[in-house]
Amino acid sequence: MALVEIPPMDEHNRRLVSNVHPGDWSNPEPGGRYNLVVIGAGTAGLITAAVAAGLGARVALVERHLMGGDCLNVGCVPSKALIRASRVAAEARRSGDYGVKLTGTVEPDFAAVMERLRRARAAISDEDSAERYTRELGVDVFLGEARFTGGDAVEVGGTTLRFKKAVIATGARAVAPPIEGLEEAGYLTNETVFSLGACPPRLAVIGAGPIGCELAQAFQRLGSQVSLLEMGPHVLSREDADAARIVEQALVRDGIELVVGARLQRVEATPTGRRLHYQVDGQMRSLEVDQILVGAGRAPNVEDLGLEAAGVEYDAKAGVRVDDRLRTTNRRIFAAGDCCMHWKFTHAADAAAKLVVRNALFFGRDKLSNLVMPWCTYTDPEIAHVGLYAEQARERGIEVDTFQVPLAKVNRAFLDGQDEGFIKVHVKRGSDRPVGATIVAAHAGDLISELTLAIVGKVGLGTLARVIHPYPTQAEGIKAAANAYMRTRLTPLVKRLFETWLSWSR
Repeated sequence: MALVEIPPMDEHNRRLVSNVHPGDWSNPEPGGRYNLVVIGAGTAGLITAAVAAGLGARVALVERHLMGGDCLNVGCVPSKALIRASRVAAEARRSGDYGVKLTGTVEPDFAAVMERLRRARAAISDEDSAERYTRELGVDVFLGEARFTGGDAVEVGGTTLRFKKAVIATGARAVAPPIEGLEEAGYLTNETVFSLGACPPRLAVIGAGPIGCELAQAFQRLGSQVSLLEMGPHVLSREDADAARIVEQALVRDGIELVVGARLQRVEATPTGRRLHYQVDGQMRSLEVDQILVGAGRAPNVEDLGLEAAGVEYDAKAGVRVDDRLRTTNRRIFAAGDCCMHWKFTHAADAAAKLVVRNALFFGRDKLSNLVMPWCTYTDPEIAHVGLYAEQARERGIEVDTFQVPLAKVNRAFLDGQDEGFIKVHVKRGSDRPVGATIVAAHAGDLISELTLAIVGKVGLGTLARVIHPYPTQAEGIKAAANAYMRTRLTPLVKRLFETWLSWSR
């Protein structure tokens, strides 16, 4: 088997490859019909295979490239390592705000940052290794290209795997917008940016969605001069507008040149870099940079899988066609993860994988639409959200009351110097049950789970108001929002009744 190379092939990347695509791997001999064949060993495929095998199913797992998929290799894991380093640099620059004086300038060592990233990724890769899935979990791991040859068979490297059920979990890949000259000039995506050996002095990031904003801020803090170009009127267009505005201000404060309403016309290579030509408010502008990072655009991996032979319908843009139970147009075959879902998060793929196992192997009738899905964008501050936005609730005919607490009113956030943001909770009018929430905070992703649990468990703000939160913590902001709801129950009539009772009881 040919050795997969991930530049630079240092000791860390060699360890990574030896785990997730070992060059000396020998595919097993299949014996009989598998209960489940899983195509793709990203998060959705790994969890599907692990859960099914743990329940006693005979499982084959096929991966053509790197086990662990995007999350381990080019997504969550390396990006959060990079973000952590960039936050340390930003905190060091702000140390004077806390009375801590550092002599000299803060100069991130980009090579050392990237080596730490590779070392951490390699260490985590043990969890997703071919060896672990084979030895510990009892999964037959096949490395190679998978292709359906019929409604109940897959071929891998000339070997046929027959199945009772199958799961397509092939994920998605980064794609660039159709901009004249971009391919010729060259560009980075999340799939290549983590192989950089030096920090680009000038970096253009195309697209101010979650990936674009996270990496733009990280590279700016690590030494690049970043220009962030967004077609829309503001960053993070799908998020709560108030939340997006706070993040936008933070990006600009970090020194990022933000250009909104930018319509890219063409890109050209120059002797000293790459030049982008774009239009803003009808005026043509240009920008020269050393590197271009495309932070927008994903396409499902559905090509060359033989889906036609399996009777599985798909679309090149939308991915594999599935119903609400993640079953494809072939009743034997299911799909999960980025190849078929609009939620493109690791935790969404994890949840969908468990749903698929129940539905495929145990005649379950679980629905994807019943999942309550939180998410987080890991800028500084972070934005986390769960449930409905206020406008979505109104579109569904649900009137809501909104309770919002500024972080400046939360003592721990104020003491930490992280008081930029808010906690916003929407409850169904006439009820205390949350239907949605948005948090903007330094650790919003950690805080959102309490409100996710409230929605899943049908726990009202009245109950959250009675939960004792340790003081001082930023989670007290959630209790403050719950207390704001409780104060609405103290109507003038109730207040008069209390006053009468207290007067009579003296």
